[in-house]
Amino acid sequence: MAYKTILTIITDPDLATSALESAITLCGREDAHLDVLCLGVDRTQTGYYYAGTNAMIQQETLERAQKEAGEIETAAKHRLSVEGIKWGCETAVAQIAGLSHLVAQRARFSDLVVMPKPYGEGRAIEDEASVEAAMFDGRAPLLVMPQEADSSSIGQRVVIAWNQSAEALMAIRAALPVLQAAEFVNIAIIDPPQHGPDRSDPGGALSQFLSRHGVKTEISVLAKTMPRVSDVLCRHVQDVSADMVVMGAYGHSRFREAILGGATRNMLENTEVPVLMAH
Repeated sequence: MAYKTILTIITDPDLATSALESAITLCGREDAHLDVLCLGVDRTQTGYYYAGTNAMIQQETLERAQKEAGEIETAAKHRLSVEGIKWGCETAVAQIAGLSHLVAQRARFSDLVVMPKPYGEGRAIEDEASVEAAMFDGRAPLLVMPQEADSSSIGQRVVIAWNQSAEALMAIRAALPVLQAAEFVNIAIIDPPQHGPDRSDPGGALSQFLSRHGVKTEISVLAKTMPRVSDVLCRHVQDVSADMVVMGAYGHSRFREAILGGATRNMLENTEVPVLMAH
């Protein structure tokens, strides 16, 4: 099992805001093909135009999105032309309402989607929409790259956030190529249930599963000494000098996490290391 098709989506001609550099590094390391979707976003919503809106306005916003997609493609091709990896660029234009379907169609046939953090300064609604479309509609594992992360060394020291959920197990299966090559893999369990099936040996079954794939692990059982699970996890990542986290995404509904917060959203907002997620 390996990553042979890696997708990244760029929505801004300023490539520094994208995850292109990280995707290039990973493709070189995995001998994978890089697909780049250069996406121009028409941020107007047709359903909310007032009555009698001139069609020229709609055409103008569409042309602006097409021009932006072309600028992204030019910048991406210029950057990729000096690399020795296999790659391809595609341009597309979408409104926010139609973005999910477009992204999902590309993500569905990818082994891994590499994206920047969807929240924070300089991020827009299309970043969040692309991330969620890749995971929910494309059913692809997602690697979220903070801008400050060093993509050349990711995956050497990995923390697995294990909560016995189906989402976490899907992320672990998707991360097997990384885990098999890692020097250090730590299974972090925060406040395991006292009456769960693994109460006598938290993480034991997962550790055995991974060992049969050639992954040596150690287990850390952590108390929830901070208000949010993500805070405990981020501190543990620092304590063990990890450079990557593997975790399930959105155990609760996205709407609930958007309103009330949750481990997924908090990690995507605050993580300083790459996070591989799946749902």
